Amino acid sequence: MGFFSNILEKLGLKKSEEEKAAEAAAAKPAATAAKPAAPAMSSKERDDAIKSALPPRQMSEVDVVSKLEGLAQGKDLNWKVSIVDLLKLLDIDSSREAREELAKELAAPADVMSDSARMNVWLHKTVLKKISENGGNIPASLLD
Repeated sequence: MGFFSNILEKLGLKKSEEEKAAEAAAAKPAATAAKPAAPAMSSKERDDAIKSALPPRQMSEVDVVSKLEGLAQGKDLNWKVSIVDLLKLLDIDSSREAREELAKELAAPADVMSDSARMNVWLHKTVLKKISENGGNIPASLLD
């Protein structure tokens, strides 16, 4: 499991194996018994027919801010601006080595990797953006 996957899991954004299997099963068209030959469909018509038969996919959104604010109660951690505090709040290793590993996993530019302070700022913004892309409701003010 990757470092970022661990963050998503702690926030309740990572899908379980059962959820993945259920989605995969729903995406496959049901096998049908032999039927009389139907008029030939183009591949686009067939894809459209399959898509219209499937229920709409809903991405569950997790209230990340409420979750993190709840975890932060009584703790002197400023997760809204600090990657170290965010990782500590999630009970994830926040050491420099761990943050470097996370930066590499998220493809940090080389110039960011050479400066610890720049890496931390880049990591914080990138992690919040990726959380948002994975169904977390991060406010726009934290994504700037």
